[in-house]
Amino acid sequence: MPSSVAAPPIFSFSALKSNQREIKNRSKSEVVHITENGKAAYVFCSEEVFEREKAQAVEDAISELQISQLIERGREDVKAGRVVVGLEKGRARMMAAWGRDG
Repeated sequence: MPSSVAAPPIFSFSALKSNQREIKNRSKSEVVHITENGKAAYVFCSEEVFEREKAQAVEDAISELQISQLIERGREDVKAGRVVVGLEKGRARMMAAWGRDG
């Protein structure tokens, strides 16, 4: 299934001179990649885009850490036998924990 995410804009280093306006305009809304000798070399973006990208990276890292911690907790629960099998048993345990009748 093809991805709907557009490829990032990529310009050669020499385009910084010949396509300056386009690069500046694109950098106001997204990160622009600059190549040198055909290889990735630099990124260029506005301060606003930089802050947005940085905040997203922090949010992604926190989410990844939380998911890893939940997985580890689940593994520990399985090792310790803190598991239930089946929906009815799970519901009954949950209701008991909440102090309600099933």
